[in-house]
Amino acid sequence: MIRRYVDVALAAWLGARDVVLRDRFVSPLRCRSRSWRILPATLFCLIACLPASMQGQGRTIVQIDLADIIHPVTRDYVAAGLERASEIGASAVLIRLDTPGGLLDSTREMVESILASPVPVIIWVGPSGVRAASAGFFILLSGDLALMAPGTNTGASSPVSAFGEIPETMQAKVENDTSAFLRSYTRQRGRNAELAELAVTEAEAFTAEEAFENNLIDGIASSVAAVIEEYDGREVVRFDGTRTRLELSGATVELFGMTTRQRLLSTIMNPNIALILGVIGLLGLYVEVTHPGIFFPGVIGGISLILSLYAFNLLPVSLTGLLLVLLALALFVVEATVPSHGVLAMGGVVSMVAGGLMLVDGPIPELRVQLGTVLALALPMALITVFLVRLVFLSQRKKSATGKSGMIGELGTAVTDIHEAGKVMVHGEYWSAHSGIPIAQGRKVRVVRVEGLSVEVENEEGYSQ
Repeated sequence: MIRRYVDVALAAWLGARDVVLRDRFVSPLRCRSRSWRILPATLFCLIACLPASMQGQGRTIVQIDLADIIHPVTRDYVAAGLERASEIGASAVLIRLDTPGGLLDSTREMVESILASPVPVIIWVGPSGVRAASAGFFILLSGDLALMAPGTNTGASSPVSAFGEIPETMQAKVENDTSAFLRSYTRQRGRNAELAELAVTEAEAFTAEEAFENNLIDGIASSVAAVIEEYDGREVVRFDGTRTRLELSGATVELFGMTTRQRLLSTIMNPNIALILGVIGLLGLYVEVTHPGIFFPGVIGGISLILSLYAFNLLPVSLTGLLLVLLALALFVVEATVPSHGVLAMGGVVSMVAGGLMLVDGPIPELRVQLGTVLALALPMALITVFLVRLVFLSQRKKSATGKSGMIGELGTAVTDIHEAGKVMVHGEYWSAHSGIPIAQGRKVRVVRVEGLSVEVENEEGYSQ
């Protein structure tokens, strides 16, 4: 198809050239004038004849699928996608949004990246049935173009705590700060900042239709293809006040996915998985310490513990919850060494359940440890820890069966009369022996001390030859 249009243009140009050569000796001035008139006209015809899909060749739209909780890993993912779009000179970035919310700090940094993007950013909540709740509302309103699919919702962005109501003064401070942050760019985008603020102060939520009617978003589109078709050529005002026209028609959509590292880290950012990894790590290291040389439990435990610590370093961890979990582990160990008839173990289970539920102070349920996870860990953890620690405790109390310490208390037979010196048979071996009182040959003796290659023995009471 492209070759056909090129051939037409080339033929037109060659025809014009033949005319010029034919008239070359008639009027050089006239020929030169005709040549310059025909060339632009020919090129214009070539461009006009090209179909729209060919004229749009080379354009790229970078699509970022943000279908996850907002946390540092997803923040880095979006920032990398925006950087990719800038590097290739993309026509636009399209962020497909589907999130229950997330961490406010990560949300702020993500919004900053979107506002500073040199490439226009279209944010679309879709497909139908998904949501952009809590932190997702902040991200949606930060786009150059904010769109939603029918059957989606957004809003409900009030700051919350995992452990009940926030004190009134602190609640007011957090809400005022969050509201000011939302107004700072919503009004600049020309959207309804006053209504948007109600999503923070009153936990208001909006359907796609309600958001569009109240000037919170710019339109409703059912799919990515509909976004491209309906908003091609739309002029948008960037955050810095400049105007740009969206050139979307005929563009190639490049899906920018997470790297393997980002997918792994995003998975372990789930507090439930992070807690499970932490418990596996502690058990693995304990088995390796008590049974050196196995290696496998130590390697698995070390990797699991490091991944768990990475996640908890990025999550809002509660110090109270952490202390309760450590107290639970201590109670399990003490239960194995002190006969408390299960009281300490029960206290450890209660402490671990309470600590696990309080461990991560997430603003949404998806960023908190669930009760089922804690119970599934606390009971097996108590049984395994008590069992292993008790085995170690009993092995340390048990008398050694080898070496010098294994001889003490052993029974033997006097091979000769023993007073200051003599011979005894112990463990099937002859030993030089001595005793503080005379012992007749053939009597049973008990070893009380080992001194080099000699043993001190005493008469075993109750024995008669």
